[in-house]
Amino acid sequence: MYKIAILGPESTGKSELAKALATYYKGEWVPEYAREYVEKLGRKYTYDDVCHIAATQLKEIDLFKNKTQPDFVFFDTELIITKIWFEYCFGEVPQFLTNAMEKPVFDFYMLCDYDLEWIPDPVREHGDDRAYFFNLYKTEIEKTQRPFAIVSGTGEERVLNAIKAIENYLKR
Repeated sequence: MYKIAILGPESTGKSELAKALATYYKGEWVPEYAREYVEKLGRKYTYDDVCHIAATQLKEIDLFKNKTQPDFVFFDTELIITKIWFEYCFGEVPQFLTNAMEKPVFDFYMLCDYDLEWIPDPVREHGDDRAYFFNLYKTEIEKTQRPFAIVSGTGEERVLNAIKAIENYLKR
């Protein structure tokens, strides 16, 4: 089973890409838990809320740890985003998250470029900082020493570029 993490700044098409790739590869996709959780809060999220989000993400990852089927699982966001969010919003990362990130989990990372138009919604916060976050995510992915690709383009072109990147990864 290939576990593929899809990362990127807000409003870069991660969810749509994860769904499209899971459909194309007849795999599964794991939705972004943080969005679902924060939408239901009815207040500003706290450090403890983000700890809860991180713990839930770890449980979702564990569900696929020893599975062999389906062949592909696409994770809409990943612990790197949560780590960056802790640093940016609270100036610290909980030790349990740091420890969890020391163990490689994902086979391949896809980093969504910020070339899509920003679409505001009540959960999104940093439309003007997408280049900043993109570079932070890229640096963190590089630290994993795992293969990754940057995915750009709009609509179907973005999906086709992602498929091409996965196929290139599989050929290596």
